[in-house]
Amino acid sequence: MLKRISLRKICVSLSALFALLLIYLIPESSPKSEIKEKLEYVNSKELASEVFLIDKNSYVALTEAIVTEKDIEKKARELIKILTIGGMDSKVPSGFSAVLPPDTEVLNLKYDNNILKINFSKDILDIEEKLEEKMIESLVYTLTSIDKVDKIIIYVEGDILTKLPKTKINLPSILDKSFGINKEFNLTSTKDILDVTIYYINQINENYYYVPVTKYLNDSRDKISIIVEELSNGINSNKNLKSFMNEKTKIVSKNIEDKIINLEISTEIQRNDMKKEIDNTVVMSVCGNYDIDKVNYNGEEKKCKKSSI
Repeated sequence: MLKRISLRKICVSLSALFALLLIYLIPESSPKSEIKEKLEYVNSKELASEVFLIDKNSYVALTEAIVTEKDIEKKARELIKILTIGGMDSKVPSGFSAVLPPDTEVLNLKYDNNILKINFSKDILDIEEKLEEKMIESLVYTLTSIDKVDKIIIYVEGDILTKLPKTKINLPSILDKSFGINKEFNLTSTKDILDVTIYYINQINENYYYVPVTKYLNDSRDKISIIVEELSNGINSNKNLKSFMNEKTKIVSKNIEDKIINLEISTEIQRNDMKKEIDNTVVMSVCGNYDIDKVNYNGEEKKCKKSSI
C-alpha cells in the first residue's frame, strides 16, 4: 500500500516537472514580445520629464529624466531628489551631474495658484561658491517646466532666500525663468539692456542636447532678429556651444498674431543632417523669449512647451 502511494507521488512530481519544462522551452511568440517592448518604450517617453542638470562644461543644460509622479507636489519632490547629489543618481543621465548638496532635505513643499513654495533645510547652502547661482537656475528652470507651475519661492529653514551667502547675489522673492540661465554679459552701457535666452547645441557621444544661454546686450532690435543672428554665428563666444545654422541665414518674414509667432527663415543653405537640431534651437529660443503658445515656423506649427522646447 505504502509502495503504491510512493509511486503515485513520484509520477505526479515527474508530470509537473515535465509541464514546467515545456513552458520554459516554448518561447513567447515574437509579436507579443514586440508589443510589450513598444508599450514599455511609450510608457517611458510619457514619464520623461525635463530637468536641468550640470554638464561636463559646467553649463546648466536641458536633459530628461524618468519620473513616476504626476501630482504637482509629488512630482516636484521627485525632481528635486534628481537634482540632489546622491538623491536619485540612477535617474541622472550619463554625462550630467546633480547640483544640490547631498544632505539637502525638503522640509515642506506647497503648490498654490501656479506658485511652488519649497522650504529647504540649511544644507542647501553648503555648496561651492561657483555653483551657487547655477543651483538656483537649475531649480527654477526644472520646477517651472512642470505644467501649471510658473514661479517658485525658495525658503531655507522657514525664511525666504533673498541673497546667496557666498556670491552675495540678490534673489527676487518670487523666481521664474526671467532670472536667466548660464548668463553672459556683453554690455557697453547701463541703459537699454535687453536679455535674450538662446538655446545652443552640445553633444555627449552621439547624442545632442540643448543648453540655454541668457545674454545681456545693449540692443534695440526685436528678439527674433537677435536670436537668428546669434544662432547663425555658428559658435557661441565660449566655444563649447554650437548652433549649426548657416551664417548666411536670413529672416524672410515674421509677425506675432494671437499668441502665435509666424516665422520664415531661409533654409536652402542649411545642413539637412542637422535640420531637426537647427529647428529645435530656433523654436526653443523663440518660445523662451515670448509669451506665446505656438510658433508657425517655415510653415510647420510647433507648440511651445513649458521649458521652451
